[in-house]
Order: sequence, then structure tokens, then C-alpha cells
Amino acid sequence: MTRFRPSTCGGLRIALANVEVMLRWSGALWLEREEALIVADLHFEKGSSYAARFGQMLPPYDTRETLDRLDREIALLAPKRLIFLGDSFHDGAGEARLAQDDHRRLEGLATGRELVWAVGNHDADGPKVLPGEIIDEAEVSGLTLRHEPLPGVQLGEVAGHLHPAARITSGRATTRRRCFVTDGQRLVLPAFGAFTGGLNILDAAFSNLFAGPMLAGALGPSRVHAVGMKSLRPD
Repeated sequence: MTRFRPSTCGGLRIALANVEVMLRWSGALWLEREEALIVADLHFEKGSSYAARFGQMLPPYDTRETLDRLDREIALLAPKRLIFLGDSFHDGAGEARLAQDDHRRLEGLATGRELVWAVGNHDADGPKVLPGEIIDEAEVSGLTLRHEPLPGVQLGEVAGHLHPAARITSGRATTRRRCFVTDGQRLVLPAFGAFTGGLNILDAAFSNLFAGPMLAGALGPSRVHAVGMKSLRPD
């Protein structure tokens, strides 16, 4: 049975395919032994993409807000490796639309650490100017890191793409939160980006991914909440 173990920092520890990992309440995954910080689906420049394509004027601060949250995690954990699990930019032209300050901040992420960009369906070519290694997938501590989860049971897979969210009922209260979802054998990360939505983990898109019962790690204001299937509701 998969077991979450609370940590003093508000995260949850779990043995994922026998590898110790921590689910952070920011939505990041921390591999302490490897000093690797992993985030998925940042969708930088989604606001400017909607403005350019649809004339929908979202506040143009999503990249800055996402970077602020990422910087806080980096300051706390001092990772030696920073891995983006795809859809780091909302579209292929997103890198060119970056404000100068945001571009400099992204360049700075590679200073003193390894920066890795896994490609996704929104950014299939990866960044063209920013530093870092561009990959399809990576192996870290026996875990396979990629953007999109493969069909069927994939032991030790860590992916993003689906933007998991949990609708949770406790007593008379119902809330909806971004979440991690796992059965202890594979893990799907929540979207880290400021303007990203979420897909209910009871959706059919998740139905063939897990061999065992799903558990959600729902993101709260200061900690990750362990949630079992009995508390989950469809949208």
C-alpha cells in the first residue's frame, strides 16, 4: 500500500518505485539524494500567447509569478539540478516574447547548477537561446522523467502533461485543488505554471495509468494533503 509520510516543511514523502521522493506544496518534486528539483508544465508566456492569438487580455504577469514561486523553492533547497518536465513555454514563440527581466532570470537558473529542459507538446523544440540541456526524457535514481505519461503501467515513471486536480469532499465542504497523483509506482505532477488549469484525476485520461489505488497529494496554502479515493469526487 502506498503511504504518504508528512515532513516538517509541509511536504509529503513517499517511496516511489522504492525511491524516496518528496512532494512539495509548491507542486515541485524534490529528490534529496540527487539534489534535483523537478517541475512540470510551467507554461511561461501563456498570457502573452492568449493576447496575441485570441485578443484575450490576461494580466501579463504569469511568467513573473511562476518564476517567483520557483525562485522560492530554489532558495530553500539549493538544488544542483533543475529539471523542467515539458511545456515550459506555452508555445514555440514564447521564448521570444519574454520580457528582458524574465529572460535574465531564466538565464540565471543555469548558474551553478545543471538546467534540463524536457520537451513537451507545447514546446516540442525546447528553448532556442536560453542555456540548458534539451532532452526527450531522463533517468534519475532509477526513475524515468518525461513530459507525457505513456499508456499502461510504467514502473518508476514521473511525468506531467495532464495537469492533475482533485475535487475533494470532507464533511459538508468541497474544494478543488491541483494535486500530485500516484499509486506508488508512477507519479504525475501538477502543473506549476501560474495560469494553468487542472484535469480531475477521476477523468478517463488517468484510468489506464495506475495499477494500484490512486492517492492524491493535494496542494494547500502551506502543505500537501494526502487524499484517498473515498474523498474524491468528479467535477
